[in-house]
Amino acid sequence: MKTLLLQIFTWWNGQTLGTRFFTWRHGKKVGEDEFGNIYYEGPMTSWGKPRRMVIYNGYAEASTIASGWHGWMHYRTDVPPSQETYVAREWQKSHKPNLTGTPLAYHPKGSLSSTGERPRVTGDYDAWTPGN
Repeated sequence: MKTLLLQIFTWWNGQTLGTRFFTWRHGKKVGEDEFGNIYYEGPMTSWGKPRRMVIYNGYAEASTIASGWHGWMHYRTDVPPSQETYVAREWQKSHKPNLTGTPLAYHPKGSLSSTGERPRVTGDYDAWTPGN
């Protein structure tokens, strides 16, 4: 029941009912990545290429698309990784989730969000005080 309510009222948790119906009716499953995202190919777009879709496993976050599937989703290759023996290059990094807005987000030294005090730099404002 919870999954059904999420599909009706949210678009960021996997898929909506409209997406589920469209994918069921027009999509052809192409493959799945190591994160559990499922990839589909649909009807032709107005520019003559097949529509490519992803149903995210859980929260809809574009950075969770695996590197091999990223090229396929953006029409850089016509062969999906499920139909070839795709091996990540040595320079490709493994996925790290987008931590923006979470307590684990990066806060550079001197940021208002970080702890500690920012080092003094030239050009800093010195407030006027009476008697100076």
